[in-house]
Amino acid sequence: MQGKIVKGIAGFYYVHVAESGIYECKAKGVFRKEKIKPLVGDNVEIDLLDETEKLGNIVQILPRKNELIRPAVANIDQALVVFAVTEPKPHFNLLDRFLVMMESKEIPVVLCFNKVDIASKPEIQELKDIYQECGYPVIFTSALEDDKMEDIKDVLRGRTTAIAGPSGVGKSSIINLIQENIQMETGSISQKISRGKHTTRHSELITINEDSYIMDTPGFSSLYVNDFEKEELKYYFREFAPFEGQCRFQGCDHIHEPSCAVKKALEEGRIHEVRYKDYLEMYQELQNKKRY
Repeated sequence: MQGKIVKGIAGFYYVHVAESGIYECKAKGVFRKEKIKPLVGDNVEIDLLDETEKLGNIVQILPRKNELIRPAVANIDQALVVFAVTEPKPHFNLLDRFLVMMESKEIPVVLCFNKVDIASKPEIQELKDIYQECGYPVIFTSALEDDKMEDIKDVLRGRTTAIAGPSGVGKSSIINLIQENIQMETGSISQKISRGKHTTRHSELITINEDSYIMDTPGFSSLYVNDFEKEELKYYFREFAPFEGQCRFQGCDHIHEPSCAVKKALEEGRIHEVRYKDYLEMYQELQNKKRY
């Protein structure tokens, strides 16, 4: 039987099998020997131990198309990043770190800016100028007024989506609205999982329908970009791409070099200063990492 791990706690893995429900599984010892840890989002093969109790063993982890370390998840089709337009104002550096992390893993991102009901036109326009201009899909929502939730649902359909964002931006309200009117599959997850043994924060896949899952990912407040070299960073700022190869020096890092096409584009307003400032900060961080 094949299914997808929707939650993993304390050595138990909860595997969603389409049209059959949720099975509580242990992973075979062979994974420990090979130092492979099953991740939420993994597609797996399971052997049934008890159909009535819905118990099984994970016998194989199918090949992953991607995996993230923080949060520890696999096979993400896309990320939906939720920030508020205002109250709290977006923390651009944190958002850009997340975008860089996703670009480095080749995971598409959709940006959701919530609380348009209390935002001013200039605040909304600034976000369009920064993020729509560099090519990210952006949805402006109001969870309070249930506005544009259908657009969010359209984006999620048929995909496994990691939903991330800092606290206080209305992420939970959006997740609740997305789940409204959704019939959970047979073998209700909640009964199987909420046995009161574990209450720690962890990643969990929520089944929206047969082939759509969302994953609420905790631990968003501090992201370090450090699992690649500083020379790679420029490739993860997508608005730099049109200027690649136009600088005087080959391998230009767009920092101090003269006749740099990216810095020229910055001066001309074709690259936003908020993004360039965050690029400099992350570059510096990666440079310093080498010294320690």
